[in-house]
Amino acid sequence: GKVAIVTGASRGIGKAVAIGFAREGARVVIAARSVTPPKSGLPGTIIETADEIKAFGGKALPIKTNVLVEEEVLAMVQTVLDEWGRVDILVNNAAVAAPGPFVETTTKLWNLVLGVNVLGTFLGTKAVLPTMMRQRSGSIINTTSVAGASRLRELTGIAYGTAKAAIEHFTCAAAAELGEYNIAVNCYRPAQGVASEGWVFNLPADYDKSQLVGPEKMVKAAIFLAQQDAKGVTGCVASDEELIQWHGLAD
Repeated sequence: GKVAIVTGASRGIGKAVAIGFAREGARVVIAARSVTPPKSGLPGTIIETADEIKAFGGKALPIKTNVLVEEEVLAMVQTVLDEWGRVDILVNNAAVAAPGPFVETTTKLWNLVLGVNVLGTFLGTKAVLPTMMRQRSGSIINTTSVAGASRLRELTGIAYGTAKAAIEHFTCAAAAELGEYNIAVNCYRPAQGVASEGWVFNLPADYDKSQLVGPEKMVKAAIFLAQQDAKGVTGCVASDEELIQWHGLAD
């Protein structure tokens, strides 16, 4: 019956994790901007994710949220508290990439990518902290990428990799500071490319998609991290496969 907020949950990894949490009995907040299908043509909305959860008897609360707008993030968390009274888990998953060479990266794109990925993670974390500190428990999970270690630059763009590297540092620093409140802060990334709608949308037409895995592959690691507090695993930056191997989570 824990309460979990998942940002960027209208599609991709966020949607898969939200559904996975709900199947484990969590009450899940679906937070993203898409109430109706976006003009970009990407599929998925918060309503659709919530409906999928409710279809198998799960509990879901869709809340339209722009992670770049502090007032919206704070209002979303307040709505959760009004509805369910607590916040146990936050997954900072909302992300955007800007593929292309550095010399073609505009200031507008740079600010958008750093904003959604880094500022969004900061604002989401800051918004749930008063509640988690009062509860003296909580798990914050940040989604990152191998792009943070300089790989995949040509597919994701320099801003995306920079943002993901920043999130990894943020994770370790926040974990060190929040441990006294029994709040775990961890970061996980896909070991392989994930065939999420957003990722596939940005791939070149001739890209070999045969090695991509489904977003559902991230769920087991996310559930493990969601169960942590500062007495368990915290300050960890690892891939889903590393977490599964290190902690004996394989089937």
